Amino acid sequence: MKDFRLTDWLPTTKKEVELRGWNELDVILFSGDAYVDHPSFGAAVIGRILEAEGLKIAIVPQPNWRDDLRDFKKLGRPRLFFGISAGSMDSMVNKYTANKRLRSEDAYTPDARSDMRPEYPSIVYSQILKKLYPDAPVILGGIEASMRRLSHYDYWQDKVQKSILCDSGADLLIYGMGEKPIVELIRKMKNLLPTEQATLTTNEFKTIVGTIPQTAYLCRAAEWTAAEEDIQLYSHEECLADKKKQASNFRHIEEESNKYAASRITQAVGNKVVVVNPPYPPMSQEELDHSFDLPYTRLPHPKYKGKRIPAYDMIKFSVNIHRGCFGGCAFCTISAHQGKFIVSRSKASILKEVKEVMQLPDFKGYLSDLGGPSANMYQMKGKDEAICKKCKRPSCIHPKVCPNLNSDHRPLLDIYHAVDALPGIKKSFIGSGVRYDLLLHQSKDTATNRSTAEYTRELIASHVSGRLKVAPEHTSDRVLSIMRKPSFEQFETFKKIFDRINREENLRQQLIPYFISSHPGCKEEDMAELAVITKRLDFHLEQVQDFTPTPMTVATEAWYTGFHPYTLEPIFSAKTQREKLAQRQFFFWYKPEERKNIINELRRIGRQDLIDKLYGKKK
Repeated sequence: MKDFRLTDWLPTTKKEVELRGWNELDVILFSGDAYVDHPSFGAAVIGRILEAEGLKIAIVPQPNWRDDLRDFKKLGRPRLFFGISAGSMDSMVNKYTANKRLRSEDAYTPDARSDMRPEYPSIVYSQILKKLYPDAPVILGGIEASMRRLSHYDYWQDKVQKSILCDSGADLLIYGMGEKPIVELIRKMKNLLPTEQATLTTNEFKTIVGTIPQTAYLCRAAEWTAAEEDIQLYSHEECLADKKKQASNFRHIEEESNKYAASRITQAVGNKVVVVNPPYPPMSQEELDHSFDLPYTRLPHPKYKGKRIPAYDMIKFSVNIHRGCFGGCAFCTISAHQGKFIVSRSKASILKEVKEVMQLPDFKGYLSDLGGPSANMYQMKGKDEAICKKCKRPSCIHPKVCPNLNSDHRPLLDIYHAVDALPGIKKSFIGSGVRYDLLLHQSKDTATNRSTAEYTRELIASHVSGRLKVAPEHTSDRVLSIMRKPSFEQFETFKKIFDRINREENLRQQLIPYFISSHPGCKEEDMAELAVITKRLDFHLEQVQDFTPTPMTVATEAWYTGFHPYTLEPIFSAKTQREKLAQRQFFFWYKPEERKNIINELRRIGRQDLIDKLYGKKK
């Protein structure tokens, strides 16, 4: 194990800044999460990217917003800007359950304390900094800001909120994965300054605000001239008055987020206009490697010594091998934030990181995950990229696998083999969710099909730590189609393959399916049938959740507006507490305490046949 010094982490206090011999800072980052110097934590990534550009960076993790605001004042004003990230999750998902109950733990906080971040830290931190340093530029980033860049439905306040730029007072918002826009931004900022010591003001900053791709900003409506090719959404006020217009807006937002070359999007709000510049094209492998190869210690900051950070414990022995997801699930924000195009790391970069993990003090030879947003999309992309560049489908595998998709699993097998061959690696497990629809897909290329069969066997025989996670999400094909998930038949087919390979390899492993209740389009009968089908398959479900509407997903917009954003046809959603509980209880048909309620509910909806299937006919 390498012996680290305090200066191997980015500084978090005045004393640590002085230890580096610095008397000023270029950028100060504020984060809603604890500071873990690891490529899975956004503030650490942005800090290291800026450091690699030669800047003096500090991070203030989980500042106290309730006292005299000393955490916001202790490092003074930076030369260039303040950067804010609410954390690795949307703060409201982090703080509340689907029933809007406060969670007792926060996985991104030392000892899982639940009181270390405010609601909407992006807004709270930004407002404080703007009051303390009115002339310093403030830039938002991270998942919370990214998903709230335009008018969006907020489940916790039960209303459509304006762009987070309006309430926060921030000068700029970077959406998606921030490495490319932040580097271009600071290079342009440096060019504005006459000397190395000069400080940038908000007025100087405004001259470059509109020139950076993958950013959003506010301007006065009177000063804005739309270009012919811009996509002008219905205004915030029109969305408040007409839910169908809010639904209609979302289709444009999602399609432009998933295009190779997108259009600029604008939306009027009051006397201002929110301008969302198109994203960068996907990163190159070299650019992604650069981000992962920076000098992270891969450890929590020493100030947390003796304290447990659950989110770090979960990922410390895992390695992320790619970015992006082309699944396009209706309830998921991954493609909205990372994009649908897969960007994969090189084998050399992955092996370098695995060797670093092996140096950690309590590493025992087992990697918990070699994965990504989905376990088995590494190096998959269009065979003819010219077709991809014209495509605006949000999913490459729904309603069926795109014929242009190269679903070859050989590059992924090569990574597994190279990692497993390293002396000191006893086993590498796959903890990310596996897309079994890709494993069942029959391509026209026989070599690709052979690789898929080989991957399936190797995954089940050598990379499962007793339980393999998959996400069928539902059993009703009608609901699954709304979710953009494959037919449940595919799950049943995969389960047979999983059971057969376990028998052949003399293994006793479990398949752990994930399911969702109360998703738009799902009715009580659908849940009752889910109970009957999962009983037949001998599942006692554990990994289940009630649908939580989160900003910027198709499912959330359908749930709030009552219209599907792509068809504008009406769609039912369970909304009241009673409706949601009535759906959720069917997951637990096998619990004696649920039996009476379930029988009464099935009688109420006239489905005696399902009572018989769940509990047998009364003699």
